[in-house]
Amino acid sequence: MTVCSIRPYEPGDAEQLFEAARESVAEVFPWLEWCHAHYSMADAVEWIASRARLAAEGAEYTFAIVGPDGRYLGGCGINQINRLHRFGNLGYWVRSSATGRGVAREAVRQVAEFAFGSTDLVRLEIVCAADNHRSQRAAEHAGAVREGVLKHRLVLHGRPVDGVMFSLVRGG
Repeated sequence: MTVCSIRPYEPGDAEQLFEAARESVAEVFPWLEWCHAHYSMADAVEWIASRARLAAEGAEYTFAIVGPDGRYLGGCGINQINRLHRFGNLGYWVRSSATGRGVAREAVRQVAEFAFGSTDLVRLEIVCAADNHRSQRAAEHAGAVREGVLKHRLVLHGRPVDGVMFSLVRGG
């Protein structure tokens, strides 16, 4: 049985997104600044409302991660798409109460399947903060190849930090 599936966000997901984000602030905020203690229901509604337009434009593809019971487990997707060189950034987060069960690994696998089956992208990059060991393990377990450490690749909380680059490639 699959631990999760991905699907486009729907307006009705806002409450579950809000609850998951608020539940996960302690674990997610160090790596994703949007997930903060003051994250509001209005933030969730506004964010979800913008996803369909971005997907229609091919600017980014964002998905809800849901469990077999339909419970919202987190989010994932592809952004920072470079059309000239046909690559994008693959990102993911999992709510605190659903970590450690292979959810991120499976979501990454499904996003890659979507990208290589439904777009012309040839490369997906996963860039994790060097200290974000859980995210790195998820990337590795999903089959992404670790390519190296990039000095000051990310800015978190106003500070440049090193990033670890992973990749998934079409046909690879």
